[in-house]
Parts: sequence; structure tokens; C-alpha cells
Amino acid sequence: MRQLFIFISILFLSHDIMAQEENAVKNDSVKRTMFIKQLGQGFLPSKLFNLDLKYLIKYNQYEGFRTGLGGETNETLSEKFRLNGYLVYGFVDKEFKYSSGAGFRVNKKHNSWINYSFTNDLTETGSTKFILDKRLFTFFEPRLLNIDLFHKHQTHLFSFEYEINKKILTEVEFSVSNIDPTYGYTFLINNNIFDTFETSKAKIALQWMPFSKQKKEDSKETKNGYPQFTFQYTKSLKNILGSDFNFSKLDFRTVHKINYKNKEALSVITLTAGIANGNTPLTDLYHAYPNNIRKETVLQRFTVAGINSFETMYFNEFFSDKFTTITARHYFRPFHIAKRFNPQLVLINRLAIGDVNNIERHDGVTFDSLEKGYTEFGLELNKLLFGFGLSTTYRYGAYHLANEEDNIAIKFTFNITL
Repeated sequence: MRQLFIFISILFLSHDIMAQEENAVKNDSVKRTMFIKQLGQGFLPSKLFNLDLKYLIKYNQYEGFRTGLGGETNETLSEKFRLNGYLVYGFVDKEFKYSSGAGFRVNKKHNSWINYSFTNDLTETGSTKFILDKRLFTFFEPRLLNIDLFHKHQTHLFSFEYEINKKILTEVEFSVSNIDPTYGYTFLINNNIFDTFETSKAKIALQWMPFSKQKKEDSKETKNGYPQFTFQYTKSLKNILGSDFNFSKLDFRTVHKINYKNKEALSVITLTAGIANGNTPLTDLYHAYPNNIRKETVLQRFTVAGINSFETMYFNEFFSDKFTTITARHYFRPFHIAKRFNPQLVLINRLAIGDVNNIERHDGVTFDSLEKGYTEFGLELNKLLFGFGLSTTYRYGAYHLANEEDNIAIKFTFNITL
């Protein structure tokens, strides 16, 4: 009887040890998954603070190498407030840039936050940021290498985030900025000349993901469904806190992905549109995501291709106060040549059309209108070696250039996912 009792006790103890080991393995797996997810979003997590990898090192034509540190506190420190900031230095312009901010959660169920930040930094002229795109991190940003048209800004920003549900995200933002272009630009309005100026902007944004689903009933994670839609309205308020201009902007983007039966082929269509009304300076107009530098030969222009950028369109060639771009990318099934060698062919077609009123108001920068419609066709062969591949793109249609070589762009591609 005693032996039987000992045997049963050993069985229960063994079961308990195995259960603990199984739970430990599961916990390690969850931790590993969360670590990879955070790394893919651009954060290197620690106990109380997540280091933001996007500030470590970058390069552009104005600053040269730009390096620094940044990050934000995580939920281990507090689930009710967060602190964030960064400090970077440009080795060519020899200037520090920085930002600091804080956020306070006001409603956990709807993930609602009130935020404030002050930023002293650079922004690419003609770029439009959708404020709901919180984390668009990539290990390598190809367009950034060649950008040379920046404006300095000092911005106080207040925002309120509210998640209506997992399919509808909203945010309201108010900012006050002092803007100083780094290039020789003046904006001419009613016999007034502005080479520096101030803006006070109110923004409201909504992101609708009607086909997205929660992975599990109690999970915070969402499985993305397509199409997805983003809307954003901006109003610049003249004479509010020193603002110089009165203008408005309406921006829209939709992304649709088509997965095919073999689950390895994929089509992605992205449509982006925007319209600006009123006295809008060049800093707040639209470029069409150009990614080509002005060099004499194809090989001199050999850089790295982007995803939605126009590879044959030269930087600062076009600006618009109303525009639409469509990018269609079809990813063929990878060529399974070897276990670690699976190159993938991608076909690309891009279209941009737009217009600009009162072009004579923008003095010091020469650019054209997109009223005729800009088109290019591309071919990529990705993942040839360590995530690198090659692309070639051809500019055709109304903006085809007389020198045939100027219509061709040959570049690296870089694709890596975690």
C-alpha cells in the first residue's frame, strides 16, 4: 500500500513538473513572439523603456548622416501614462534636433489617450503624414537617402486618440508651428512676402478597416483585412496664435490586397489623393513620392527603390495642390530554387495626376504640374541575396523625356520582414 502511494505521488509530481515545463515553454514562446513583433515595429524593448530604432542612424542630402537616441516608456512602468522623446544630430548641417512628449490614458476600453509634444526638427517639403500611421517602421528607408528639400519647424502639438472599435480608429490634433525653409523660398500673398511663417492647424483623422478581425475573442491583436481606408482633414487657421495663412486640406488613402489560391502570389493596389484649398505654401503642397536624383547617367542615379515611390520622377520636379496617385504591384509566386534562395518577381505600374494653381506665388523653387498624367512601369526581382534585389523602371506617356536614358531607373531593392 505504501509503495502504491509513493508511485501515485511520483506520478502527480512528474505531471506537475511537466506542466510547469510546458507553461515555461509557452511563456518563452509568447515572450519571443512579442519581442519579434516589437522589433518589427522598430522598438528594442527593455524592462521599463523601449528604444526606438528609427533614430539610431539615417542619411539624407541635407544632414548627411543623422544619428541619435529615442524611445518611449512601456506598460511595465505605467499603463496610465507614457513618456517619449528623441535627440539626434546631423553631421553636415551640424545641428541637434529633438522632441519630447507625454501621454495620459483616459479610457482603457477605447484605448483613448491625450498627448502633448514639442518638436524641433526637419520635415520634407511636400510630404503628407497621416497622423494615424503611428508605426510605419522599416529597417531601411530608400527615399530618405536622396531628399534635399526640407523645412525646419518648431511645433507644439496636442492630440486625442480614440478607438471606436477595432475597425475604426480616430484622432484629433491641434498644432502650432514656426516654419523656416532650408532653401531659398518665398511665398507671395497679396503683396506680402513670407520666407518664414507660422501655422496653427487643426486635424481630424479616421481609419476604417471594415474587414479586419480580432485574432481571438480576448486578444488585442487584429488580423488585417482589406481594403482599408484612411481619411484626414486639415484646417490652417489664420490669426490664431500668430498663424499667417488660411487653408484646408483633405487627404484620402485606400489600400487593397488580393491573395490568390496558392497564398504565395499577391496583388497590392494603393490609391492616395489630396486637395488643398486657400493660401497654401509649398511646405504644405503635395509631391508625388519622387525617388530619382538628377545625375547624368543611369548608373550615377543607381540608388535604392521604394515601395510606392515613383522611381523615374526626379525630386522636386512636381508639386500639386490637388493630386491622385495609384500604385499597382503584383507579386508572383517565388521561385523556390533552394531552401535559402527564393527570388520573387514583381510587376509594377504607377500613375500620378494633379494640378497646381497660382504657381507664380512660389518663388525660388522651379517645378511643374502633373496635369497631363505621369506614368511609369517597373519590374523587380527581389530577395536575390540577404534581402537585396534589383529593379528597373521606365517612364512613359506624357512626361516621357527626349533623352531616352533619362526615362530609365535601375536600382537596388531591399525587402526583409520579421
